[in-house]
Formats: sequence, C-alpha cells, structure tokens
Amino acid sequence: MDLTDIISISGKSGLYSVVGQSKKNIIVESIQNGKRFPTFSTNRISALKDISIYTYEGEMLLSDVYRKIHEKEGGGKTIDHNESPEQLRRYLEEIVPNYDKEQVYNSDIKKLFQWYNLLHDAKKLKLKENKDKKETVEKADNNKT
Repeated sequence: MDLTDIISISGKSGLYSVVGQSKKNIIVESIQNGKRFPTFSTNRISALKDISIYTYEGEMLLSDVYRKIHEKEGGGKTIDHNESPEQLRRYLEEIVPNYDKEQVYNSDIKKLFQWYNLLHDAKKLKLKENKDKKETVEKADNNKT
C-alpha cells in the first residue's frame, strides 16, 4: 500500500493528505470532506507510512498490514472499528497472527481498522508495485526474446 502524504493529526479525527508547505505550516486536506487548512509545528503529526505495529519478531509496517487486509477483503471494506475489542483482535490475528498482544492496545487496533475504512471510502488505498516482482517479470520477458 502506498500511504505517502497521508497523515494523522493528534486531537483531530480523520486522516489528511498533505497538499502544500510553507515556512511555518503544512497545508492539509481532509480525505473525508476535502476541506483544507494549515497545521502547525505545535500539532503532533504522524505519517501513516512511518507507523508500524509490534509483532513478536519485530515491527510490521501499517502499509503491509493494509495490503493483507486488502487481499483478504478482495479490495473491499473491512470490519467496522466499532465492533467489540475481542472481535477486532480476532480479525487482526487472522491478518497478523504474530502481532504482540501486550504492546498493541485495543485503541490501536480500533484506529487501524477505522483508518483502513476511511482510506477505502476516499479511494486512497493504492497498491504499490513490488519492484522485485516487476524485475522478475521483465527478466522473464527478456529471456523469451
């Protein structure tokens, strides 16, 4: 999944796309309603491409988790974030069986599914091409000629 330029702003609901910058602020646009406004360095901003969840082997990028959900759901929406914490944890365990159950909180899981559905509704879930797979296909094509 390509989550470049998608951010979360602490204290504000929803997700935002970065559309511009100036010396003192960043101009963002809500992916839900398209409203634009400036956000300042005093706001805590998190880029979705840098967020990961804890697993027992290390960390897994949010984009990789979203890719797995996208594949499981056939590109459709996923479980509603308002479901019970137990249901959300069961679903996450299907997607990432080795997630760290002690370090990943219910609020994190709820946000993970809420953001996925927001991105789905805004048509912002873009699959990033796998370079290795593309190179393998190109080499195979070159060998045929």
